[in-house]
Amino acid sequence: MAKWDDVLRNIHCGLFVVTTKSGDKINGMTVAWMTRASIEPPMVSVSIGKTRYSHGLIQESGVFAVNILKEGQVDVGKHFGFQSGKRVNKFDKVDYETKITGSPILKNIAGYLDCRVVSSCDAGDHTIFVGEVVDAGTSPDARPMLYVHEDFWGKK
Repeated sequence: MAKWDDVLRNIHCGLFVVTTKSGDKINGMTVAWMTRASIEPPMVSVSIGKTRYSHGLIQESGVFAVNILKEGQVDVGKHFGFQSGKRVNKFDKVDYETKITGSPILKNIAGYLDCRVVSSCDAGDHTIFVGEVVDAGTSPDARPMLYVHEDFWGKK
């Protein structure tokens, strides 16, 4: 019988960098657990590990942005996923801008959703943050990147 995490690897999803700003602190982290939550008003949800630096910043500020990576941006996913913002400024030498919430919006991506947290829910070792989309943008020619486990963790 397959282990549950082997089965879940068959669920295809996008790859995103969730960014946030609290005071003068900014951070971003790679996630695959993001989905639509409502059409009206427009809302999305992200699942953030409770031990992650971004978790505390989102709780403090009540804002986050979802940066939708485009095909071929595995290096960006690794950059924001394999080091902690507690120890390194992940935005050193990374081009970004800010929109309504002040959360960093990466340059050269498939699209973004700038969000204000409207609710949160305990989910074991994660918190699910639901954010109302207050601004959004897309690059119409870019194809969004799909998360492939082996791109980040190698073959099992």
